[in-house]
Amino acid sequence: MKFSVFQLSRLGGREKNEDRMGYCYTRDAGLFVLADGMGGHPDGEVAAQIALQSMSATFQRQAKPKLPTPSTFLATGLMAAHHQIIRYASERGLLDTPRTTLVAGLVQSGELHWVHCGDSRLYVVRDGALLTRTRDHSYSEAQAKAGASLEGINRNVLFTCLGSTVRPMFDVAGPLRLAEGDKVLLCSDGLWGSLTDEQIVSVLSASPVADAVPAVVEMALQAAGEHSDNVTVLAFEWETPADSGFQHSGFTETELMSDDVFASTIQAGLDPLMDEMDEEAIERSIAEINEAIQRTKNHTP
Repeated sequence: MKFSVFQLSRLGGREKNEDRMGYCYTRDAGLFVLADGMGGHPDGEVAAQIALQSMSATFQRQAKPKLPTPSTFLATGLMAAHHQIIRYASERGLLDTPRTTLVAGLVQSGELHWVHCGDSRLYVVRDGALLTRTRDHSYSEAQAKAGASLEGINRNVLFTCLGSTVRPMFDVAGPLRLAEGDKVLLCSDGLWGSLTDEQIVSVLSASPVADAVPAVVEMALQAAGEHSDNVTVLAFEWETPADSGFQHSGFTETELMSDDVFASTIQAGLDPLMDEMDEEAIERSIAEINEAIQRTKNHTP
């Protein structure tokens, strides 16, 4: 594999940044992940970090150096991340669970596969045009798809996420055969909430990702003003030619890596990743959290 990658996260007008992003790869497969911790719930940044750590750990265990079935990995990896967030809440006795969106792109054998839950997005741009993007799990996107009016609809209201006590909904898509020069962008809603798809595609198409990512992030911050959300973007260009001059800006070539080498930018900054939970343990944890929430409601004056 040969690709150029660049990532950037800016705080905006918020008190803290709950977005997390990173990527990891073996010789034959690459995983790119972005999560946006949800406000209104505790420890959103923790949920986002757990999601990245869990996806990365699952990838490291299974990519030897290829994944047997990319779509299965994406689905099971996302659910493993959800389970780890539930366990985190249960072991700490939290009355509410930390929650996060997740979008992940996987490249293997020259093909792109992706999964998403919530409203963090993945865009694929080819020859200056939008080839495809994810569709948000939000009421506003559902209304738009149905051709209904968006008046009075809050775009921030999602109907699924990781960490909820309800099993998350998610979409797995692909494979998409990548062509040389294709650009893939993952972002939080701080980007697309301030810019149109056309603006995002235009900036991404105009220059290498090392220049396009800072430019589009700054454009989103300026458009949103002092109340801007966190803006986080991770983008890569596929099969960048070796003589393109991009080597200084995140150029990666995996051809000479051995089978057992694993590289990652995802930091394990929390507790060591816990063993996976079985379904019975997950249901017990969810029941305990729901019981704690109900007890709190019953004792509210």
